[in-house]
Amino acid sequence: MSFIFTFLGKGGSGRTTLAIAAAKQQAVAGRRTLLVASNPAPDFEVLLGSPVTNAPTEIDSKLDAVRLDTTQLLEESWDEIKKLEAEYVRTPFFKEIYGQELAVLPAMDSAFSLNALRDFDRGGSYDTIVYDGTGDLETLRIFGIAEIGGWYLRRFRSVWENSDIARTLSPFFQPISSAVLNVDFSKTSMSSNKLDELLDEGQSMLGDPSRVAAYLVTTPSAASQALATYRWGQAQIIGLTVGGVLVNQCDDANAVGEAFSGLEATAVPTFDEGNWQAAIDALPDFASLAKSAPRPIAIDADAKTVTLFLPGFTKKQVKLIQSGPEVTIEAGGQRRNILLPKPLQGRSVTGAKFNEAYLTVSF
Repeated sequence: MSFIFTFLGKGGSGRTTLAIAAAKQQAVAGRRTLLVASNPAPDFEVLLGSPVTNAPTEIDSKLDAVRLDTTQLLEESWDEIKKLEAEYVRTPFFKEIYGQELAVLPAMDSAFSLNALRDFDRGGSYDTIVYDGTGDLETLRIFGIAEIGGWYLRRFRSVWENSDIARTLSPFFQPISSAVLNVDFSKTSMSSNKLDELLDEGQSMLGDPSRVAAYLVTTPSAASQALATYRWGQAQIIGLTVGGVLVNQCDDANAVGEAFSGLEATAVPTFDEGNWQAAIDALPDFASLAKSAPRPIAIDADAKTVTLFLPGFTKKQVKLIQSGPEVTIEAGGQRRNILLPKPLQGRSVTGAKFNEAYLTVSF
């Protein structure tokens, strides 16, 4: 299993430079490291000093790099779909459509990036995966897909199963499917709970700071700090642990003041391009920071409370909704649907208190 981490912050704050430095730091420490770039632009290769393709390329001892090309990933995925269709469907209807004809639609980049990270993790070749994404809401939505997907599955499955049409059609679904498709569903490994298992696996990873974490990148400027703090709060909404803050182009970590209270701040001084050692020496132990950082959510069934850490937001910016066995928290363009444990299901919210960035919901 890999430790996957990424960086959040304002454009121009040096996220890509620090991602490269972090990957080099991990490799120097003896960890098999993969640096994943979502940016197809040439500046990544210029900074890295080496060409990078859509397959892991060796950059240095224990360090590989790969550049995600969504168009290429789309073609490869489409080819896999056609193989499955040819194997299972008696009359294939995708065979005359080729991946080279398809265009990338909105949100495809996020889905393919997440799938690529999952495949690299499952491959077992790397101890550390450093993801150089956009560092904004798009990156957060990549990491939050399992959480949001779980909610859609729970809600729409419930609506479907309780509908009259589902009760009418369900006795006929498998026989009809078996007649149309050349496959016996009872013998496949894709059980009805397989998607639940995949989403549960993703949520478990997201909630484990030893598996997935993010780090804020800011400069001493007020605008950069404000946006980094905002990204911190957005990350907490989806349950992503933020392990620390890197103050780039700065000699004093105290330059951020109390804006990031609760996080360890690390100053990374300005260094000459290519002099990676100066940056490597300044970087923290990322894995240790993540384990000691404030947790995004804590559920205490005995005390009948759910507590969320929401830095960067005020009370007026946080919206709380209860629906059935779930509580929805909305802030910063993000929405978190929290499935309550059984002892709290059926109980109504009796109070909510927002104090020093912590939202405590009582039942």
